[in-house]
Amino acid sequence: MRKTATLNGITMKVFAGTTGVLLAFDVTAARRKGLLGFSLERLPPPYPGNKKPKWEWISGLMPFPGQAHDAGALISSDVAPIQKFRWSDYKVYGDSEYAYRVHAMYGTPTQPTHLKGPKITVTTSSSDEDGVHNVTFNRAAGASQAFRRNFPEAIKLMEEKRKYGGFKDLTVDDLEKVEPGVKQWLARDVLKQILHVIASAKDGKWALDIAIYEYEWHEIVDAINAAVKRGVKVRMLFHSKKGDAQTAENKHNAKPLIDKKLARERTTSAIFHDKFIVLSKVTGTGIKMKRKPVMVLCGSTNFTHNGLFRQANVVHVVRTEKGKTVNPVADKYEVLFDTIWNGEDKTPITTGETSKWITANNVMDAKASVFPGFSPRKDKADLTYFIKLIDAAKTDVLFSTAFVLPKEIIDALIGKAGDPILRLGIQNTNANKIAGFHRDKSAQFAATALADDGFEAWLKEAMIAGAGNILIHTKVVVVDFTTDAPMIISGSHNLSNPASQKNDENYLVIKGNTDIADSYGVEVMRIYDHYRARWVAAEMAKRNSPLSGTLQPNDKWTDRYFKKDSLHYRDRLRFAGK
Repeated sequence: MRKTATLNGITMKVFAGTTGVLLAFDVTAARRKGLLGFSLERLPPPYPGNKKPKWEWISGLMPFPGQAHDAGALISSDVAPIQKFRWSDYKVYGDSEYAYRVHAMYGTPTQPTHLKGPKITVTTSSSDEDGVHNVTFNRAAGASQAFRRNFPEAIKLMEEKRKYGGFKDLTVDDLEKVEPGVKQWLARDVLKQILHVIASAKDGKWALDIAIYEYEWHEIVDAINAAVKRGVKVRMLFHSKKGDAQTAENKHNAKPLIDKKLARERTTSAIFHDKFIVLSKVTGTGIKMKRKPVMVLCGSTNFTHNGLFRQANVVHVVRTEKGKTVNPVADKYEVLFDTIWNGEDKTPITTGETSKWITANNVMDAKASVFPGFSPRKDKADLTYFIKLIDAAKTDVLFSTAFVLPKEIIDALIGKAGDPILRLGIQNTNANKIAGFHRDKSAQFAATALADDGFEAWLKEAMIAGAGNILIHTKVVVVDFTTDAPMIISGSHNLSNPASQKNDENYLVIKGNTDIADSYGVEVMRIYDHYRARWVAAEMAKRNSPLSGTLQPNDKWTDRYFKKDSLHYRDRLRFAGK
């Protein structure tokens, strides 16, 4: 959901996603004079213990020079305003109503005055059954500071384990025992959504077809085994590769299904990187039995401790539209699953045959508003299509990627130095650094991935080798987010050559849906803001300037936002909807 309002020469545009609310501001040239910043108010929805919440001032971390302020403590924006034309609220919950009010601050830091701006009320996106698309993200490493504030007993346990032993083997279940709510908070609704889809198959009139790379988390394994016991028609394809540790883990957890011939190894020289579940209604029996897909769950989340609680991940559920009898997205996932399971001659097909089948039967459709795509395929047609979509950007490109990307994808994402497209993105290629892209190619930065203490130290110590070292596992590109015609690429696909030509992968390309774009775009900005702020803090510490970490006591901070045709100028106008 996005809304815009203007009052007294002050404009505010609000983008409400699933995990946050992004606020963008603008002022007329006349209102710019003497502007010290923006003071923001927030009205949260009723919650347990506070049925009638009141308006509250939003806080920041930066004071004016000489202003009394404890280092690292929050300071209210009515006395220390926000000196940016964009700010995000990540203390929100899905399917909840929030109101925001902006004031322009003038006067002096010691004697400020406030000019009232517009008020906007929005509802955040829901991860429940409220529509065709529901997009859910976990919190993961990017919420480390909030975790420390919310779960002091869990932090205390971490510190004890680190001091006396057992720190590396500490699990989220251990944390849950000392402080209930840890699992739900870290996974947000990602685990809940996966379990909900499995539970939706109530009996023998339902079927679940599951394609998974890493099949580990005990609650999901137990839920699938329970579905079999209640008569649900379950089929599973899981990653298998000779001598591969993940294969052994998958086979161990899938043994109850394998014994009943309900699960098969998808043997490949690369990786079976899919993670999706198709929920279908069942008609007929025996050879006449048919599955009618009604829902598909897809995204980037592996069924593991890492995938659910450590890495940044997404689950995207596509339900059958109300009043419709067909779910075209779920249908395509089911056809792919059935083709791999049975083959065209009732024999499971090889990866080479799959590539030929996908290339012939899953042609990239530039006209589709929602295109479910799969790989492997010949000639990197998917990467070529992704590049074409990114290159067509008119205003902005937001992205979150993992692992090493091919040069042609990198070139498309970051563009050419000085081009007019806003580019804000994060790439996670190893365990130590998070690469950031700030507005254009000349403003790249590298932020430390994890600190050496508390929650982040646990993340660093407890992560398994290899892919587990990746903290940002969400593969998302949002093109023209600030327009009414955005485009999203999301899924298991790593935007890499192996993902295109060797691995089994799936993804969605969605065009023109601003509500879905708001969910994805705001989440990309959540991750981006976290690591950008971490880098800025480190740079300020290096400079050791007396003004580092403080606000400007005049309107000079606005200069770069009004320098015509600069990227800051475009940022101000585009996010404000101008």
